[in-house]
This record gives sequence, C-alpha cells and structure tokens, in this order.
Amino acid sequence: MLWGLLLIVTLVLAIWAYSRCYTRHSVNPADYPWLSRALHETPQQMADSVLSQMNVREKLAQLSGDGGDPVLLRLGVNVFVFKQFPNIYAGYNRRLKLPPLSFTDGPRGIVVGQATGFPVAMARGATWDVDLERRVGDALGCEARAAGANYFAGICVNLLRHPGWGRAQETWGEDSFHVGEMAATCVQAVQRHNVMACVKHFAVNSIENSRFYVDVQVDERSLHEVFLPQFKRCVEAGAASIMSAYNKANGDYCGHQRWLLEDVLRQQWGFTGFVSSDWLWGVFDAAKGINAGMDVEMPRAHAYGRALRKAIQRGDVSMTRVDECVRRVLQTRLAFASRPDPEVYARDVLACDQHILLAQEVAERSMVLLENRQHCLPLSGVKTLAVIGELADQPNLGDHGSSRTSPPFVMTLLDGLAEQWDEQHIIYHDGKDVLQAASVAAACDAVVIVAGCYPEDEGENLVSNHKPGPAPKVHKGGDRESLALAPQQSELIRTVGTAQPRSVVVLVGGSAITTCDWRDSVNAIVMAWYPGMMGGRALARLLAGEIDFSGHLPFAWPKADNRLPVFEPFATTARYGYHHGYSWFDETQQQPAYPFGFGLSYSAFRCEGMQLAVQGDALQVTLTVHNDGDRVGQTVVQSYVGSQCAPVPVHRKRLRAFQVVALAAHASVTVQLSIPLQRLQRWCEQRQAWVLDAGDYAVWAGLSSDEASCLAGSVALR
Repeated sequence: MLWGLLLIVTLVLAIWAYSRCYTRHSVNPADYPWLSRALHETPQQMADSVLSQMNVREKLAQLSGDGGDPVLLRLGVNVFVFKQFPNIYAGYNRRLKLPPLSFTDGPRGIVVGQATGFPVAMARGATWDVDLERRVGDALGCEARAAGANYFAGICVNLLRHPGWGRAQETWGEDSFHVGEMAATCVQAVQRHNVMACVKHFAVNSIENSRFYVDVQVDERSLHEVFLPQFKRCVEAGAASIMSAYNKANGDYCGHQRWLLEDVLRQQWGFTGFVSSDWLWGVFDAAKGINAGMDVEMPRAHAYGRALRKAIQRGDVSMTRVDECVRRVLQTRLAFASRPDPEVYARDVLACDQHILLAQEVAERSMVLLENRQHCLPLSGVKTLAVIGELADQPNLGDHGSSRTSPPFVMTLLDGLAEQWDEQHIIYHDGKDVLQAASVAAACDAVVIVAGCYPEDEGENLVSNHKPGPAPKVHKGGDRESLALAPQQSELIRTVGTAQPRSVVVLVGGSAITTCDWRDSVNAIVMAWYPGMMGGRALARLLAGEIDFSGHLPFAWPKADNRLPVFEPFATTARYGYHHGYSWFDETQQQPAYPFGFGLSYSAFRCEGMQLAVQGDALQVTLTVHNDGDRVGQTVVQSYVGSQCAPVPVHRKRLRAFQVVALAAHASVTVQLSIPLQRLQRWCEQRQAWVLDAGDYAVWAGLSSDEASCLAGSVALR
C-alpha cells in the first residue's frame, strides 16, 4: 500500500515537473512587438530599452535556460523514451514580451521533430561544394523554424586532429580553411531564416572521452594559425553565437577564459553576439564565467542560479558585468526577432520532398571512390548481386548523441541496392557466417560488402567522465581506440573478396578506417560516410554508374603503420602542436594511404598550364582543367601555398583555395583561383599581430594535396 502510494506521488511529481517546462513558445517574429519597433530603433536601442525595465531577477533569468532542474526530466524523457529532442528554451519573459531562444542541435539535421536526415557534416565536407552546403543550410534554417526553433547549434568546426576522435562526423574536415569556408556558408544560409547559428566548441575540443576534464596545452601560434581560423571565419560571416568547449585550455576551463572569450573573440575578432556554454557541465564557477564573458548557461541555471546571486552579493561579480552579458543576449535575439521572415514556415516543410531529394543529392556528391582496380565499377552487366554485411540492412545515420535525428524513414544501403537491381536479383547475407557469406558471393556476378562503424562505436560519449579514474565509462559512442575494422569484419572482407573477384567494399563511418589488412583482397573501395536518410539510393546510383563519383577526402587517410599525433581518449592532459593531418604527413615525410583532397572518378581529370600572378592584394592561380574521359563528371581543383621566406618554421604548405569544376566528356575549362594575400599571413607572437613576410612562396595546384600529382610554381611577394 505504502509503496503504491509512493509510486503515485512520484509519478504526479514527475508529471508536474515535466509540465513546468513543457509550454511551447512561439518564435515567430510577428507574435512579438519587435518587428514594428525595428522601424525606428536599432537592436542596440531596443536592448538598452528592455534592459532598463528589468529587475535583477529578470536580468539573471536571461543568462540561463528556462525551466530550472525539471528541464532535465523533460530532456531525459524525450531523448531516452521518445528518441528525439524537445524544444529547449532560454530567456522567455512574458511581462516584457521577449521571444525566447528555442534550441535545436543539428549537424546532420534538425533534432526536434521528424526532420530531414542529411548526410553528416564530414560527408558534406567531402563534397567541397560551398554552393551545395548553402542549400543544405537553407533547408536546415527552414526546418528549424518549422520545428519551432530559432537557435541552431549544428555548426561544429572543431578540427579532425586525429581520425580516432569520436565526434569526427560532426565537423567538415581537418583543415581550418576548408572547414571555415563550408561552415561560414552554412551559418549565413541558416541565419537567412532568422535562426541564430551557434558555432561550437570554442576551442581545441577534439577528444571526446575526457572532454570534461582534459587540459589541452597549445602554444599561441598554433592556436591562431591552426585551431582558431575557422571560428574567426564564422564570426566574419556574422554568426550570432559561439558555444564554449567543456575542456580546459592551458590550465583553465574554456568557459572561464577571459583571454579566449574577450581578448580573442570580442576584441581581436570584433564578435558582437553572445556566448553560451556547452550543456550541463560547461560552467563551474559563476564569477569566473560572467567575468570571462560567458553569457548564457545551458540548458538551465546551475552556476548561474543561486551561486551567481551570491557572487553578486559578495561583490565578486558586478551588476555592470551582468548587464553587459544580458545586453549581448538581448541585442542578438532582438536583432533576429525584429527582421521580417523571408517565408512562412509550416510544419509540412519538415522532411518535405524537396529536402529529401537534396539529402540524396548530397549523399551522391559526398561518397568517395578510394579504389577501383580492373574497372570493377561501375557494376555494369551484373544480373545477380550479393550484398554482405549486417550494416547494409541497418538505418545507420550516425551516433546517438546530441546530433541524433529522427527522419520519417531511412532508405538503407540494402534498400537502395534492391531498388536499383530489383529485389529478386539481390542476395543478402548478414556475414555472421563468413564461409557461408563467401559461398553466396561466389555464386553471384559481383558482391558489395558493407563494413564500418555502428552508432555504438564512435560519437558523443553520453556517459559523464567528469574526472579521470581507473575505470572510465563509455556506454555508447566515444573515441575509437583503433582505426581498423573489427577483426571479424576484416576476416569477412578477405574471405568474401577472395571468393568473388568482382568485389566492392563500402565503408560506413565518420572518419578514416585503415584498409591495409584487407585492401588487396578486393577491387573497389567506397567511403559512404553516414549518408543520411537517402544514402541507399545514392550509393546504388553511384555503383550502377548512373552518376559519377565526385567526393574528395576532407582529411588525409592514414595507413595502419603511419605514425600520427599522440591521441589518448582518456588523457588528463594533451599537447596540441602545429602539425596534424596532411601537414603532419609533410612534416614527418610520410605517405598516407590516400592524401587530403583525394577522390577517384569514372572519368579522367587532369590539370595543366598553371600561371601565377599577383594582382592588387590577391594571388591569382590560373590553370586549365581537362576531362579526358567519356562521360560528364565533377572534380575539385585545389591550391596550396607555402612560405619559403618566414623567419620561423612554418607549414610546408596549406590549402588556400578550392573550386568544384564540372566538365562534359573531353571538355576543358580555364579556372582562376583567387587567394587574398591576407590568407598567406602568419601569427607573430612578438608583435601580437598577423604579418605577411616578403619573399618567395611555393604554390601547388591540383586535385589533391599530393605534390607529385600537382602543378608547382613559385611567386615573389615584395
């Protein structure tokens, strides 16, 4: 009787707590008075006016998520029971009619509601196509508004410093220029729909398992030249918000660092938006956070609750400093809320036909053909096709962390192949019995083996390791300890590939998977990434040859025996150096399995006739691109520059321009890549400024970072 009563009381309290934060708030500018006020007031004036009407309680309420601790219950129920995220609000004020922040995550799609499941950001990085990324960002902005959100935290620009990083799938690649261009385009497209873009995680956040406590040691020049430029590019693109990282940098938490948040972000870069914390454990000390310029603690007040009020009473935090934080939040929100919407955002825009077709197009453009020996692909003349591997029949969109999406359906890789070849011509085997799978493959005309990562293998580590310990926890996701396939998958590939000469391996994952122990057993290798809700159809069209492969790697793909930068998933301290990725391979004089920017095609592209000229404040790189093949195709022209005159050691070369080029069969085109001289500057610690050294610069242009296959030249800057 007593236990039953306690259960009833608990349920009632849980429902009450859940309901406290369940109210759905409108983010439609027309529902608030700010649109009319914007006709005669600037966002700054509106913010100052509102701030002057606020009492202390209302001011502090602007600095954290709404709903208090019950918001955690709502979050937990939705994520773990309903498998999708709810709208989470911050800063709603009924008295002053302030529109709230309404949060959605979404590197691969809006996480609130049944939205379109796009390929992960790393896959989109492999397209190298800023115009295509602009269309994705436009769709993300539309769907965010349709789902009742106006604050989008799907712009992850942390670099892939090591391919074992669990959240590799959430960023666009390893190179700060490439990532910055892709991310800045997405920021602008999302914000066209009056959705505030949040760029994360600031900064040096690329270890997952120890993200809450690892102290990253990094020198100032490496920070400015390697790890921060992509954040700066997003600020230049007008990003509304920056999310701080959990980790420490040079001894203190990123959310407590005045040097990062004020000196660099606001003073050097001129950022005028607001900073929010990463969730739940992003701020530990109220005074340090506010005084550093950390504006909003998400998703609820912890450090910024009672502890902040006491810090103000003690004099550790001034109300002037509080007002600065509140003003930044208000000014940004009101600037977006006072703009007229470019369109109406009905719920039926979520996963609409247009966006589903876009998801398919992105998947088609992102997949990278790594190997194609003996003209294995396309699979012409194939009547019966064996499909081997459990992952072929799973709706594998990526990890189950904060970027998890819930599209209305998923076309698996097996679904797409069955659609392309007709189900009666497909023979599927899950691969658990290796010899039986080999027998199935041998009886068919060709075989597609699907291998790679499950959601449990890599991604966000949802189990909280707040401090180092002898038995660290990883429930699902996290960093990868090995870049190799699971032993049973490697054995499956070797056995099946030996049994069927016309064999294709399709890899699923967020970054590099070493191939050395099975590569010679098969004729073709495709990197499909986590290809989104239409990945199956995209893969099938590519393998059948209906369309050409055009994806290029957004990172250097290592061999199993390459020496890489030190990566310890549970490290308490980590040293981030000046080199990683293709720069590391240049510095250590190693050859990767596949270079940065690499990707094969069914056609045959080449470059010739590079000319260099300095015109005004830009370096012009001109070359001719030929398609010597018999079919239309696309490639990515890339230009790299390295200083030969710097008084300090610098990178041998860095990517400084790229362009997607589409050509008909046997056609050619002249391409001009313009590189502002500002991109060739280095950070001078003595002068605390960017400088452009006078002297000679080496220039390469081609279809990857492999110098042997590039055109080379030099230019003098005086």
